[in-house]
Amino acid sequence: MAAHASGERPALTRQLWFWVLIAIAAGILFGLVAPDAALKAKWLADAFIQLIKTVTGPVIFVTVVIGIAGLGKVAKAGGIALRALGYFFCATIVALALGLAAGNIVKPGDGFDAKPTAAQTADAKESIGEAGDQGLVGFITDDLLPSSVAEPFVENAILQVLVLAIITAIAVAGLPERDREKVIGAFEVLSKIIFAIIRLIMWAAPLGAFGGMAYTIAKFGGGALENLGLLMVTFWGTCAIFVFGVLGTVARVAGFSIVRLIRLIRDELLIIVGTSSSETVLPRLLAKLEAAGASRQTVGVVIPTGYSFNLDGTCIYLTLGALFITQAAGQDMAIGEQIALAALMILTSKGAAGITGAGLVTLTASLQAFGGQFFSAESIAVGIALVVGIDRIMSEGRALTNAIGNSVATMVIAKWCGELDEERFKRALEEPAEIDRATERSLAGAAAA
Repeated sequence: MAAHASGERPALTRQLWFWVLIAIAAGILFGLVAPDAALKAKWLADAFIQLIKTVTGPVIFVTVVIGIAGLGKVAKAGGIALRALGYFFCATIVALALGLAAGNIVKPGDGFDAKPTAAQTADAKESIGEAGDQGLVGFITDDLLPSSVAEPFVENAILQVLVLAIITAIAVAGLPERDREKVIGAFEVLSKIIFAIIRLIMWAAPLGAFGGMAYTIAKFGGGALENLGLLMVTFWGTCAIFVFGVLGTVARVAGFSIVRLIRLIRDELLIIVGTSSSETVLPRLLAKLEAAGASRQTVGVVIPTGYSFNLDGTCIYLTLGALFITQAAGQDMAIGEQIALAALMILTSKGAAGITGAGLVTLTASLQAFGGQFFSAESIAVGIALVVGIDRIMSEGRALTNAIGNSVATMVIAKWCGELDEERFKRALEEPAEIDRATERSLAGAAAA
């Protein structure tokens, strides 16, 4: 306790990010030295993601219910949600436009003469099959509205869980105060248990990071085609411009530094690098951003909603990927047609889960929905087959950008709505180690109880 009170940093070996970083380095080395064996290590990352997914739905549900019903201010929660959706809409447009601009300036698909392998074509057909039919009606009936109380939790459908949580929170908020307090008390106990489970699962994060990186390096290797390499560099560069340029400006206007915020959530970002999934850190982000000064109500509304509606990295990937496929097919797309495609992607990008491969499926669905002379079934199959080989590395960029974007959105909207403890947030940015300890204490709440 004395060390904590004096502000002394905990030992390096006791910090999660240190072991995740070691695991990532070990995974890269393993993938290079023994690629055949490293390909089989993917199950470690898959197992870790599977464990996290088992608690993602419940943690969103209880956090939203407590956040909205706990204060009994449904109108205020609704105001936060509306402002969040407005912010997400603007961020989506900027990200889609940035992807289009990068694709038109760099033209990564020009001169592409490679052919997909049989294995890549098979993977592409599987992705096309997963994409299914997308549109407004399909989005509402299939992605937004649950068909039963249990199904969203079984299928880990984040958006449907969020809808159920909001409905439940409104119902609980309408109860007499005495009854409402009893129900909220029960949810708070359940929340402590769930976060204690998460704390136990996070001990496996280094193993997941090791397996994910070993598999990625072994599968991708160093024999990438020039155009695919250019596509990757363009995508990562565009994400960096969005994070440090666009989000950096938004953060600066809101009175904080994007670099310091990234430092605050470095543990979560390192886990994302290893697992290639932003879903693995959702519970930790909920706890950490609340510890950093955002109100529970704001965090409970903005983060889960952002995981379906504020996928900035995915949006950049969608427009850039579509232009790459068009250019690789030797076709040109007029600016008006590009804008029409981006407008469609405003819809199709919503509801895409923050898990590995979701961006590829969403891209396929968008191309199918747009149709026309540019994206016949054959051109989609060929284009996706070429992209699928590097999608794992692209997925990491999407997930990192999505997580940073949602973290910025949470703190900006919290300040906008008067739900941010600015002194605590300032201290959190200056001394992130203290917030790391507070996050661990929050996740350990049930165990202590």
